[in-house]
Amino acid sequence: MKPFTLSFENISLQNLPQVGGKNASLGEMYRTLSASQIHVPDGLATTAEAFQLFLQENALTDNIAFALSALDTENFSNLAQVGATIRKRMLQATLPEKIASAIRSAYQELCQKYNAPIQVAVRSSATAEDLPTASFAGQHESYLNISGEEELLKACLRCYASLFTDRAIKYRHHHGFDHLKVYLSVGIQKMVRSDMGSAGVCFTLDPETGFTNVVLITGSWGLGENVVQGAVNPDEFYVFKPTLQAGKKAILSKKMGSKAQTMIYAPEQAETPVINVDTPLSRREQYVLSDEEISRLASWSLAIEEHYGQPMDIEWAKDGETNEMFIVQARPETVYSRKSRTLQFTEYSLKEKGQVLTSGKGIGKRITGGIARILNSPKDAHLLQPGEILVTDITNPDWDPILKKVSAIITNKGGRTSHAAIVARELGAVAIVGTGNATTAIKDGSYVTVSCTDGQNGYVYDGKLNWEEKAVDVSHVTLPHTKPMLIIGDPDKAFDLSFYPNAGVGLMRLEFIINNSIRIHPMALVKFDSLKDEPVKAEIEKLTHHHTNKEEYFVETLAQAVGTIAAAFYPKEVIVRMSDFKTNEYANLIGGRDFEPREENPMLGFRGASRYYNERYKEGFGLECKAMKRVREEMGFTNVKLMIPFCRSIEEGKKVLAIMEQYGLKRGQNALEVYVMAEIPSNVILAREFAKVFDGFSIGSNDLTQLTLGIDRDSSTVSDLFNEKDPATKEMMRMVIKAAKESGVKIGLCGQAPSDFPDFAQFLIGQGIDSISFNPDAMIKGIENMNAAEDKLNQAYLSKDSWIAYEEDAALNSGI
Repeated sequence: MKPFTLSFENISLQNLPQVGGKNASLGEMYRTLSASQIHVPDGLATTAEAFQLFLQENALTDNIAFALSALDTENFSNLAQVGATIRKRMLQATLPEKIASAIRSAYQELCQKYNAPIQVAVRSSATAEDLPTASFAGQHESYLNISGEEELLKACLRCYASLFTDRAIKYRHHHGFDHLKVYLSVGIQKMVRSDMGSAGVCFTLDPETGFTNVVLITGSWGLGENVVQGAVNPDEFYVFKPTLQAGKKAILSKKMGSKAQTMIYAPEQAETPVINVDTPLSRREQYVLSDEEISRLASWSLAIEEHYGQPMDIEWAKDGETNEMFIVQARPETVYSRKSRTLQFTEYSLKEKGQVLTSGKGIGKRITGGIARILNSPKDAHLLQPGEILVTDITNPDWDPILKKVSAIITNKGGRTSHAAIVARELGAVAIVGTGNATTAIKDGSYVTVSCTDGQNGYVYDGKLNWEEKAVDVSHVTLPHTKPMLIIGDPDKAFDLSFYPNAGVGLMRLEFIINNSIRIHPMALVKFDSLKDEPVKAEIEKLTHHHTNKEEYFVETLAQAVGTIAAAFYPKEVIVRMSDFKTNEYANLIGGRDFEPREENPMLGFRGASRYYNERYKEGFGLECKAMKRVREEMGFTNVKLMIPFCRSIEEGKKVLAIMEQYGLKRGQNALEVYVMAEIPSNVILAREFAKVFDGFSIGSNDLTQLTLGIDRDSSTVSDLFNEKDPATKEMMRMVIKAAKESGVKIGLCGQAPSDFPDFAQFLIGQGIDSISFNPDAMIKGIENMNAAEDKLNQAYLSKDSWIAYEEDAALNSGI
């Protein structure tokens, strides 16, 4: 006769039909992974045979079948009634003595192993004869802090009844299971005293995007049920698998949750064995795991994933008495690991026309609609509801936290390279900039439709119009010979963007991270003790108090954000541009006004390379350098390359490289490459000299156009004259590309024009440019234009030794 209980040491995955997926996995880990120093609390499981005997001796099968026959399987209108009827009948039944005796005996043996009476966790593990790989995760009940034989037997009976929770009934119907062929095994496992410690969940991929190269660890104080059930906002930690295996500091990010509740053992004589209490403020503001514990849990999770050969969903617990870590459950991840990732995008088109309220330059080739909210200042943010459309005069970095809430941005001022336009692209939002009259033409609180699908123009329509959205599968996209790369600022989007067709990141801006995550002026951290403004000091203290010192707050936050993007695209290159705020933007950071001069034209003032060696900012730049050194050397992301913006002279470039070397970033050491932006006419005129100092160029088309044509690129008054395709601007680009090729260094371009204008992409590729970087919303169109350009040039020069013969046809290649 088959046994009614099995100890973990006698359970493997082969026993899945007897004990269900959850218990089979626990036994498998207990038996096979202890050699890897993975700690799994011991326990036992009742078998499917025990459950079948329970049904048989209590004559439950016919009763259950009769109750289920009345279930409304169309609308489930009587689901609660049917479920309650079945559970009541099961709870009124008794455990056959053969089963009860087997459970008592196995429980006694478990207590003897630990030399004392123990508390156990009692969990349900379903098994389906016709589909033994079904996990049934979260469908049935678990009971914690159970002690004593009689309480254990009661908990086992409640687990049996939980086979017919409302959600489990609906789950089985939805997945086509025969209710009467699914059995219930009860797992009985020694409790870890995480009520005095912490607990949580690990995924061996990112559950939001399906990115497989990370381990996500979440955790909160107390028993893990709060995390499993989503009852608290837990701490979150991302760990990068390849660098973890290489022995590097592999923690990509640490985000502190509020952890408002802590689940603990209830006092004796309480109605329930566990209760939730408010978490003390001091513990809410502590991470539940140390860096060493995060790395250890990630290593265990990786070993478990490798053992099972698939992504896993794992529960962990830390004993508050012994500080030992344990794995208490592991099951296959059942969402993204079962999907075949098909990359799709959406094309939008209006199905009707309406009254145009205003128009301007359109950003983000989409259509959206919503309530328009006119705000005069970021201080009015409380008036804006999530999903509404922001209408304002102009934005600056102070608006960034607000912009994450909106579905669209509409401004009176600004051009295609204004703050609102850049941020909208990074956030994947729709924007219309430079309308001139949006705040007067649009009525606050009215519903408007915003369309940016007509080339470079965007239109705001009165009322709710109908539009069509069509999904486009681009999984078949072929990358061109010239590298198509991404422009990125937000690390939160990095894993998702990594699935785009791409050859890496051609421009990662630090400004988004500094403004949104760090928020404090670097020099206010360096010179904190000398600050006079007490409210500013108090705000800085609040933001940095989790760190050992003020400067470490900046270094760690920046390193983890850059590391996240580097990980998303690893091992492809990620070119990080050092900070390029203007003085007015730096001044808006917390504590910034004490360290920034007032300038009439910040666009042409104290920005870029000139700051890095200046006494006003040199130590702030040092923090940036320390963060990049950590990313490359401690975290192991040697795919990160650095870039210096707005470098006016050769001498200035040498000064910056000398400062970087002082902070441990020596060009050429550990394969470090340092590029320079080609965005000033001096960069073009002296390109061959710059190529002796730097490893390559990236053409900044916005500033190069501005400085070649003498146009303020933020001015809506002369915005019609701003044109990257102007013959003078294109001649500048032709010259610098030629100089770079002749000097043997790489050169790329970051900008919108190659996606908007096929002939501009052809011009760049005809010159022999190495890469073109696009914002995500322009990536696919940009690749199409690049492929078309390469095809056309191949055909034009089919008889040549090389497919590029850009010097032989000036009319075709230069466009002038």
